Amino acid sequence: MLDYIVVGLGLSGIAISNHLEKRNKKFVVFEDNSQESSKVAGGIYNPIILKRFTLAWEADKQISYSIPFYEELEKKLNTNFIQPFNIYRRFQSIEEQNNWFEAADNLRLAPFMGTQLVREVNSNISGDFSFGKLEKTGAIDTEKLISANRDYLKKYSILKEEKFDYSALEIEGDFVIYKDKKAKNIIFCDGFGLVDNPFFNYLPLRGNKGEYLIIKSKDLKLKQAVKSSVFILPLGNDLYKVGATYDHKDKTKEPTLEARTKLQKDLDKLISCEYEIVDQVSGIRPATADRRPLLGNHPQHKNLFLCNGFGSRGVLIGPLLSENLLNFIEDGIPLPPEVDITRFQKKYYKN
Repeated sequence: MLDYIVVGLGLSGIAISNHLEKRNKKFVVFEDNSQESSKVAGGIYNPIILKRFTLAWEADKQISYSIPFYEELEKKLNTNFIQPFNIYRRFQSIEEQNNWFEAADNLRLAPFMGTQLVREVNSNISGDFSFGKLEKTGAIDTEKLISANRDYLKKYSILKEEKFDYSALEIEGDFVIYKDKKAKNIIFCDGFGLVDNPFFNYLPLRGNKGEYLIIKSKDLKLKQAVKSSVFILPLGNDLYKVGATYDHKDKTKEPTLEARTKLQKDLDKLISCEYEIVDQVSGIRPATADRRPLLGNHPQHKNLFLCNGFGSRGVLIGPLLSENLLNFIEDGIPLPPEVDITRFQKKYYKN
């Protein structure tokens, strides 16, 4: 008898599986690589919404928990995937400058927002109204993170690289059976694949498609991240990630010419040096209607659980909320009401 079956090994599944290992639980993870959002994510950890200079939901608490989590994970996996750097927000007007300084007076925002204008970040990036500097920020190399976790779980025969067949799941009173596996509980971390999950597809997972460009420029020489109408993220070796788009209508996985054109147009307004586009990537983020994650157990089947709906902030949200879910399952500690899926229970019974 296993303690858990975990379905999915994106940012949610990684956090869950590492917390389970810490608790000495016996588990297995099913992953078929069908969901790409974690792999193609920007991976930026930044608690500030840079459009409005406000704190993302509970983001200061999440970043305080998440960075030590990833540092510990780096040691366990003997891999480096944390990339600390400052983020520079390019101002478009004096009004934006004033809004920045007003926000920096907020006690929860102050640790992250510099109070000195930065006149120039890079000679190839114009800044008529200067830049604001974000501190204690950076990015997680999500592709490297996922690959290292997959290798680790394969080493200990915990990973099953196959598509999970929801119809093959048998639900008994105190346990579940899936093919040759029996477990006390199952946690679905299936990202946008939730729309095909017959147990939880009543939940309002909207999804939004994100696309990025990978560019190469020998002249740019940018060491930090810059945010204007697009983000520019240094990857090393003269490569940069540029993004991202947010499309709530298109649910296809393939990159689009429309997104490429938009990103390139915005990039051309930001940098003045030459570059070439070497790749374009896309994925569908598991975003929710109310912009809050989805955690909890099924309304009728009490050993079926969900950890999903992280949207574009999975690297920050995942570690802490995955711990919250296991505290709920193992210790009976209530979930934060903002993320508990009981808020949508009426939708289940309507269906």
